[in-house]
Amino acid sequence: MASTKEKIKNIALFEGNKVRRVWYENKWFFVISDIVFVLTESNDVKQYVKKMRVRDPELSVKWGTICTPLPVVSRDGKQREELTADLEDIFRIIQSIPSPKAEPFKQWLAKVGKERVDEIQNPELAMERMKSLYEQKGYPNDWVAKRMRGIAVRNTLTDEWDKRGLKKGIEYAILTNEIIQGTFDMKVDDYKKHKNLFVQHNLRDHMGDIELILTMLAEATTTKLSVDRDSKGFNKLHNDAKEGGEIAGETRRKIENRSGKKISTKNNFLNIKNKKRLK
Repeated sequence: MASTKEKIKNIALFEGNKVRRVWYENKWFFVISDIVFVLTESNDVKQYVKKMRVRDPELSVKWGTICTPLPVVSRDGKQREELTADLEDIFRIIQSIPSPKAEPFKQWLAKVGKERVDEIQNPELAMERMKSLYEQKGYPNDWVAKRMRGIAVRNTLTDEWDKRGLKKGIEYAILTNEIIQGTFDMKVDDYKKHKNLFVQHNLRDHMGDIELILTMLAEATTTKLSVDRDSKGFNKLHNDAKEGGEIAGETRRKIENRSGKKISTKNNFLNIKNKKRLK
């Protein structure tokens, strides 16, 4: 399961259009179908590519070496193999696409292609770019500050999980579910349904202030328990996650008892550009 940080950094925006990318062999590989759609706005990208290869026999001959199949997060939130190409080969493909956007798009690609190298040298740049992305989507500044802090807390937790022998993917998902369920009495998928979200939506991107804070509390507590106990392996880390969620859950119930209102609401940030705030 890709982390929130990975999902955000693997999507670049050009004039409001998403271009997916994958960091592979120390360079960015861009999804070819996304590039073609941005430049052509074709309703049938596959047919456009076929015709493009007919028009450009030289490109067609090199197509097998230009394209690299890589797993990419698809539109429905699941990972699927997509044809990608590195920056040099993407520029070659663009040469075969007559479009007024070609030159500014080339400049944009060159800038985006350099981002990951910059982020490796200065990790704070990645956080700044994420912050900018949320702001561009229309999230309130005070919410963005909490979300960014939440991402940092989550990264600290997953770094500990990695060091302590947890396997990425299913084991990360199991422990995350344990934390969320302990905190809100709902697993991640159930919580998404509660908020009228689909599988591709990121739950945390649709949490309110207190929901984010409680999630941070649960994950920070889980991290502290694992570090203080020097927990290693799935079973011990699973126990820490369960306790971290339970502690945050107790806090949630106390707040609800005092305020008389539920914290786990159906509110979300869908159609945010029209609302600029939780509905």
